[in-house]
Formats: sequence, structure tokens, C-alpha cells
Amino acid sequence: MQTIMIDGSRYDSPRELHLALKQMLSLPSYYGMNADALNDCLSERTQPVNLWVFDPGSGDVASAVSVICEVFRDNGGNVKEL
Repeated sequence: MQTIMIDGSRYDSPRELHLALKQMLSLPSYYGMNADALNDCLSERTQPVNLWVFDPGSGDVASAVSVICEVFRDNGGNVKEL
């Protein structure tokens, strides 16, 4: 099972966060950079992906991290906020 780690304080916008997720998860070029697209991509996987969050960040990034955590949970992944 794959585990990825994010630190929301490293990103200035939700778009930057989604770009990082795209790279970490090797998402397709057509990835839509939003929670719905992430849900679609994760639901196609045969194994869930775990997410460890070191810092949710602030503002819009923190809101995006919260939604992303739910998407990972909805797709069977474990989410740990460290």
C-alpha cells in the first residue's frame, strides 16, 4: 500500500497542492486539479493510498487539505494528521 506525505505549509495555493499530488501519485495528464478529479483517480486504483499530513497549512490550502483528507478516507486510505 502506498503512503504519501504532505506538508500544507509548503504550498501557496490549492493548485500547487494538487500539482504536488499529481506528481506524488503519478496521476494522468488530464487530472483536473480538484477533489472530484482526485476522487475519480483514487477510485480507479486497486489498492488504497494512505495520507500523512504534517501541517494542513492555512487559508485556502488548509481547506483543500481537509477535503483531500476526506477523499483519501472515502477511497479506503488511512489519514494521519501528525
